[in-house]
Amino acid sequence: MNAIAGVRVRGPLAGAGTEGLPAWLSDGRWAAAVEERRGIDALGAYRDLRLARDAAARWAPDGDTADLARTLALQPDAHTADLEKEIFVALLLSPVRFDFPSAGELAAAVRVRRRIVQAARRTVLAFDTEQAERPECWSWTEETGFILRPGHELIPSLERTLWPDLSGRLFSFSCYRATEYVLLLALAQELAESHPAALAALQRQWRTRAIQSGAFHDVFLREYGSLRAPLPPRYYVPGDRLWFRNPDAASAEVEGYEGSWVFYLGSGRFTNFWKPGQPYTLVSKCVELYHWRDGLRRDGGRAWMDESVVEARVAESLADPAATSRILARMMRLRDPGGVYAEGGCIDASREALRSLLPGTWDLGLPSLAATA
Repeated sequence: MNAIAGVRVRGPLAGAGTEGLPAWLSDGRWAAAVEERRGIDALGAYRDLRLARDAAARWAPDGDTADLARTLALQPDAHTADLEKEIFVALLLSPVRFDFPSAGELAAAVRVRRRIVQAARRTVLAFDTEQAERPECWSWTEETGFILRPGHELIPSLERTLWPDLSGRLFSFSCYRATEYVLLLALAQELAESHPAALAALQRQWRTRAIQSGAFHDVFLREYGSLRAPLPPRYYVPGDRLWFRNPDAASAEVEGYEGSWVFYLGSGRFTNFWKPGQPYTLVSKCVELYHWRDGLRRDGGRAWMDESVVEARVAESLADPAATSRILARMMRLRDPGGVYAEGGCIDASREALRSLLPGTWDLGLPSLAATA
């Protein structure tokens, strides 16, 4: 059983912006299993909240959060409150302590994770690493990336880009860029309610230059877990952004197949932006990445992926329990360090989450937004 760190919260657990906390903490199905410890350090008073070890062993054995909603009789697909409860309990199970400067930030972190899941469920895109398409509300230059055209607002522009039920078509994305847009949409939606001045600043930013790739990570996200202190391979919190690595050196040469960026949706499912209504499980994702080696093709000096071969091999393996077990024995290992292709699997040591976003405790790393805190 992994150690449980849970969350550390400073200040009172009630007040403006913390409306969800009392409901989560008083839920009779599991509230008695929450342990609380109070203390004082150099930053002041705090409360540590975590799930008791006996409850964690029953609800998430070995840190596996896939069955959390079912075990707690939650219906996160149907009820927003149930999705937020699944998120909250998963945070209380964390082997790495989540530090929140206020109870409001804890509540906001749960809400923004819920928004990530809800936005990601609705997102359907066309996979393409060479071309990028956007609706008419965006313009592009190499210097700025895709920025908002005059007269267009950030939230509806992102929704139209990601959700084909609004736009009537699929737009081309890489998996990494797709996750940035979903994160940006969820952040903007939360700021609209809890920090409007920051939303205005964020929108001004996207009228001049898009923040993307490594800069996006540095500005908006914090990483928890590391290769030195890896998270349990089956521990995920709904709303986590994470990477599954392709451990096969040859097929990893194909652009876009170095690995796969996804969100954890809860209930044991991960995003599949390319096939509506077909989210991945941990098993199906591992099996797919394993069979990328079988889809590798070469045309002269160019490597490319034959997806039809991959799909056929995945179907064969998933229909054969022994084959699936052999694949998982390899793929469920922790990934090798960058640049190394040895005995590692596809599981990353870390996950990513948005930083604090409320007035007074804002810590997103963009200087032009800092003045709004």
